[in-house]
Formats: sequence, C-alpha cells, structure tokens
Amino acid sequence: MKISQNWLKSYVQLDVSVDELCRAVTFLGFEVEQVLRTGAPQLSNVVVGEVLTRDRHPNADKLSVCTVDIGFAGGVKTIVCGAQNYKVGDRVPVALPGAVLPGNFEIKQSKIRGQLSDGMMCSAEELGVAEESDGLLILESRPTLGTPINEVLPSGDVVLDVEITPNRPDCLCHLGLARELSAWFKKDLTYPEIRFAARGSGSGARPDLLKAVRVVADDDCPLYTATVITGVKIGPSPTWMQERLRSVGLRPINNVVDIGNYVMLEYGQPLHAFDAKKIGGAEIVVRRATDGEKIVTLDGKERILNSRMLVIADAVKPTVIAGIMGGENSGVDETTTDLVLEAAYFKRQSIRWTSRRLGLSSDSSYRYERGVDPHSLEEALSRAVDLLVEFAGGTVAGAVQKVGHDVPWQREIALSPAYVNQKLGFEIPASEMRAALDALELTVTREEQPSSDPNSIVWTVSIPSWRDDLDRPIDLVEEVLRVYGTERIPVAPVLTPGLLADDDPIVAFNRQVTDYLVGQRFNECVNYTLRSAKELQTWVSQTAAAELALANPFVDDQSHLRATLIPGLLESLKLNRSRGVPASRLFETGRVFVERNGQNYECLAVGFITTEDPDERSWQKRAPEDFYSVKRHLEILASVAGIDLSRQPISAVSETNLGWQAGQAAGAGDMQHGWMARFGLLSLAMVKALGIEGRVFAGILAILPEKLTGESGYRRFQPFSLYPAALRDLALVVDDTIPAIEVQKALAKIARAAVGKTFALEGLNVFDVYRGQGLPAGKKSLAFSLVFRSSERTLTDEEVNAAFQKIQDDLAKATPYQIRK
Repeated sequence: MKISQNWLKSYVQLDVSVDELCRAVTFLGFEVEQVLRTGAPQLSNVVVGEVLTRDRHPNADKLSVCTVDIGFAGGVKTIVCGAQNYKVGDRVPVALPGAVLPGNFEIKQSKIRGQLSDGMMCSAEELGVAEESDGLLILESRPTLGTPINEVLPSGDVVLDVEITPNRPDCLCHLGLARELSAWFKKDLTYPEIRFAARGSGSGARPDLLKAVRVVADDDCPLYTATVITGVKIGPSPTWMQERLRSVGLRPINNVVDIGNYVMLEYGQPLHAFDAKKIGGAEIVVRRATDGEKIVTLDGKERILNSRMLVIADAVKPTVIAGIMGGENSGVDETTTDLVLEAAYFKRQSIRWTSRRLGLSSDSSYRYERGVDPHSLEEALSRAVDLLVEFAGGTVAGAVQKVGHDVPWQREIALSPAYVNQKLGFEIPASEMRAALDALELTVTREEQPSSDPNSIVWTVSIPSWRDDLDRPIDLVEEVLRVYGTERIPVAPVLTPGLLADDDPIVAFNRQVTDYLVGQRFNECVNYTLRSAKELQTWVSQTAAAELALANPFVDDQSHLRATLIPGLLESLKLNRSRGVPASRLFETGRVFVERNGQNYECLAVGFITTEDPDERSWQKRAPEDFYSVKRHLEILASVAGIDLSRQPISAVSETNLGWQAGQAAGAGDMQHGWMARFGLLSLAMVKALGIEGRVFAGILAILPEKLTGESGYRRFQPFSLYPAALRDLALVVDDTIPAIEVQKALAKIARAAVGKTFALEGLNVFDVYRGQGLPAGKKSLAFSLVFRSSERTLTDEEVNAAFQKIQDDLAKATPYQIRK
C-alpha cells in the first residue's frame, strides 16, 4: 500500500527524515518495499521568465517567436514555442541551454524552422510535476524573474510503498499507520473533525429518491447504511485532495468519486456513491445474484454472476458487485445532482470468493477480503458526508437508512507487568509499558494489586475494535516491545537447556524413504494436495470422491482432497517430457486421504513412478523396470514403516480397480489394518489418454501416522558362519492359482521345524516355475533352493538328508502340495 508522508502529517507531526520514517515503519513490523518521490526533480538552468512579446513564426503557422525576460539569470532571450495557452505578461518556467529535463532531455541552443531559439518554455509535464498537460505551466503567483524553478514549485511528496501484514488490516489506511507512527515518535494523533453527526438528519426525507433498503443476504452483509444527499454539483475535487490521490497512484475523476476514494484511503472503509436517479424503483436490495445474471462493471466488461455472489441491486437489476466494483448503469456522471452514499460491512469470505471467481480485484475488495472494522463504519460515513457537503454542495435528505447492526464490541485482556518482563527476559519499567499501551490506544481501564507485592499488579486492558488481532496477553507483550523498540533489547548470552529426543516418527519415515529413493536415481516432486474431481474419478469410486470433495473450493481444478500421489507424479512426468527433461523416475512423499465406509483417513504416503525414456540415447540401455522391481522397491519402503511386505498376502488388481492395469498390478493391506500398498503397471488406456508414451510402473504405500512407532530398529552385527553350506532342491506341484509366496511361507515353516536347533535353514528361494507337458491342467511346478548351514561345524550328508526327508514327509502330511520327482 502506498502511504503519503504529506498526508500522514495531517494526523501526526512528523519532523523526521525519510530514513527515520522508513526505520520506524520497519521496526513497527511492516516492510517498506520502495520509497517514491513526487514533485519536480532537482532542475538546474530552469528559471522563471516573463513573456514580453509573442509574434508569429515566419515559417510555421503553429509556432510563435517570443522574447522572454529571465531577469538576473540572463536578461532577454528569444525562444520559439508551440504552445497556445499563454499570453504576453505571463510568467512561465524557462529551460536554458544546458538544462536537462526529466527523461534525460537536454536543452540546447538550436534553430527551429530557421529561427534561433535560446531555450524552451516548459509545461508541467515536461518538468515532471504532472502526468499530462495542455500547455505551458503558468505561474499564477508571479515569482521573481530568474528565480530557480525548484524554489517556486511545490516541494513534492515522499511516498512509502509499505507491505501490510495480513493480520493488520487496520493499517490499510493513512489513519491506521499514523496511529502506529504517533506511538513510535511519541507524538499526539489528530483525528479528522467530524461534523455530520452533530447536524442531525438534515432536511426532509426523499422517498422519491430512496424509499427503502432491504438486506436479503444478511449473513454476508450484517450492516448496510445508505445516505441521501441532494443538490450536489459534480466538478473537480480540491487541488490538495487531487495531489494526495495522485501521490498514492489514483487518478482524480470528480469531487464525488475522489471523496469516496479519499475516505477509503484515510479510514480503510470502502464507500460507493450511486446516482440516485438511476436506482430503479427507488429501492436498494442487498441480495445474491441469480445464476447467469449479468452486469457491466465500471471497467466496461460484462460479468456473468452466479447464486453465491453478493450484489447491490435496485428493484429491477444488479447495480454493484458488492464490495468489489460498481456497474456502469448506476455510476456518478456530470449530470448527477442527487446521491445515495453507501457504507457497508461485507463478510470477507464472500468478497474473497467472488473476487477470485470473477478474476476481479479492486482497492475495495482488497480491504474487505482482509477485514474492515464495522465499528468505524459510521465515522467514515460521516467524514465522507462532511467532505461531500463542503466540496460538492447539496444537503443531507432525511436520516441515514441503516439495516442490520454491528455486534457490540468489548474485549479486555488481563496483563501484568511481571508477565511482560518474564516473557521478554529483561526489565521494562511499568510506566513505559503503560505509556506504550496508551500510545496505541490500548487503554488500561482498571488496575488491581491483590497483595503488597508490587509484582502482583494486574492491568485490565481494553482492546479497540480495529485491533481484532489482539486476544491474548502474549499479543500485548508484542505490542509493548514494538513501541519500546526491539533495538533496545539488551545484549545477553542465550541460555537454553539441551533437549535429547528422537526425531518425530513421521519426519524419520520421510527422511529414510527419501534417502532410499534418491539413492535409486529417483527425482523428488512436490504437488498440490488438492486435485480436480475429473482426475479423482479415475482413481476412486463415486462414493469416495463425494467424501473427499471440498465444501467451498476456490478453483475447479482443486476441488477435492487427493486420494493418491500417482496422478501428481504423472502430471510431473508429462511436464518434464514436454520440456525435454529426462526425468523418468519420480517420487513424492506427502499426505493422502483414503475413504473407507464413509470415513476419511488422513495417511502418510510415499509414491513413485518409473518408465523408460523414449528419447533416451545411450550406447547400452539398462534392463527395463517390471512388476518385480517395483515390488522390491515397495518392500524396502514398507520395511521403513515396520511392515514386512514379503510376509503379507498379496492379491492381484481386478478390473474393478481404477488406475491400475488389470492382471499386472497387485495390492496388499487395508485401512482396517492401518496401511495399504498398491504396485504394478498403471492402466495403459489412462496413461495413453494423458499423452504419455510407453508403459509406466508405479507403487504407493499409505499408512496412518499413528502406526509409525518411531522405534530406531538399529541393525546389529550377526557373525557369519565359516563353514560350507549344504544345498538341496525341491520341486512342488501346486494349483496354478496359488501364489508362490504362499507356498514358500508354508515350506519355510515346515523346514525350520524339521531342522530344529541342530542347524539353520539359511535360505529358501524360488528358482524355477514350470507349466506344461507332464503336469495336470491347472497345475504348476515351483522349484525351491534350500540352503542349510551350521555356525559351529561342517554338516554331514546324513544329517542334511535326514532333515530333507523329514521336510518332504511333513509336506505330504500337512499340505496339499505334491512333490515332483
């Protein structure tokens, strides 16, 4: 927000340098992003001159040859001029040869159409004191000839571009920042004089101009006021007001519009002036728009509204998009004689939603979105009425029409000086604390001392309505320190106890899975937690999508909580490929939301995708990823969470599962157990529809945060045997539908029981799968390699064979598997 130093001086005496002013604003908690200076820059060789003669140029119809007296600066000069708004005797700025005007325009003695010119008479625009001008700058005050122009022109202004933090909407106006600066510099704050309230309701009511105000959508507009002012005369606003508006970047329009803008920048309360004769049916209705309703706003664009948007309408049509921008059909123009002045309080959520939806923002919406003080509304309205009556004439007709009310404001916080010193860690005298609070209009309404101990003093501090950000004692500690000055904090060593603790399990999990995947040449991605409804329907059921929908989404493509990380990774893959970035292995950690039986579970998740780069050029390519390599990645990731995926039942993904290719993807776990895993080939049709070439394999693990135990799980050294292993092979004929892992688990259990504690079953792996000739239909042969070893001695064939025979016997008794001979 742009803040004018000259404007601030209307409320607080600021006899300080620009550097001191910027330092004060910064130490008060705001950031000065830029310092701008208005008015004429320092100009050398530009002086005051008087036109003595004006003759027509002999070789140009639109030029004049003038003699100009510049007094002690150089006598009489001959100057060729093309302006038409001056006459003999006028005093004007004269730029002599050697002067450099704004825009690095150097003045030289030169011939213009054959006539020698010893300089140039200047306009306000050429001197840099106006954006545009129609001719020479006529110096009405008739300063002494030869006087340097910088001694004649106004000194200009210093404008600070200040970043106001979101919690301080009270400082989105000059009075708000003046209040802060008066506390810092310990100067009195002078508020504008308000006269309208003392005059009463003015002349008689004018129901022909405004007979009624109705608020239909009172939940979005708790307070609305309308004031009728008759007999106004549209014209330019006073020069001082125009200068202040220009200094902060607003273009003066006319007295009525300028006064509305001025009061908004003074008090932070947006206002709107209607031409009363353009209000259909002499009625104002605050309502929501209907779907498809249209309005042409002041910027000349047609806006299509919907039923969530708040409008100010008359009996026939919408006239204003509430809190954002007025319509062309109700604005003030040069024919306006009667006004209806609106001052209202709109809920910030409604204005923010409408502004984002329409892509339309204004100074008014900026303030409403951050919050205006409804308790200052009537004061701002009265200030505007005073200025309108003074500078636009007219009379207030009838009483202010008011619908709704502001909630009575009363907030008090108990604060003790001892508490302030304790939190700050150093001593501030109680008198200085109280002075700081009083300077910010945080009034101490009551002081109590329950005991004789001076540290038991407790103040009751009344919080003004514009400081809605203050609601705890610690907030007042910050206010005291801001005004006392953080630069006055005494130098002292920082003493703090060292705390020994393990990292949070979630942090440890994210770090470990990230380390693993980065080590496997994956690139990390970060995507939005909110996704579109269309995308979500590819991955979850309609019931789940409904449960994950936001009640009030800002934009259509971020309307649902994400149920999986895979779509975001696919989006990143497509983006990188389109940019020629060879990133074919991507992963992400983050939160996902899994629906089960109508309940949403917020889960910690890690997901990855891997694919071949179709544009990769290499003399030797690596083996492509497949189902088993993806499964292995996921087994390692699951082990970080304490899950042994190899021991979990795994089921193939059926055609009813979305996002995955049927028959080439699998899943394990369920939210009933607190975790779930999915891995394999993504749907070929879905990947093709996204415009991604080739096959994409993926894996995702989602787990409830409370299931992460945070146990370190340190690996301990286990000595390895120095004795040779004994190897045996065993082939089993099983049903083709039985997973190999299930058979392996059964065989391992029986083998360990058979060897007992005599020696160990060190390894058990599948090395062959056979289907075909020699086997019954619907059967397959699984060949296992068994590794036996002892840590104490070399095993004999007799004891290994005995154990191996026992394994076969127990298998025949306990399982339906047949031993293949």
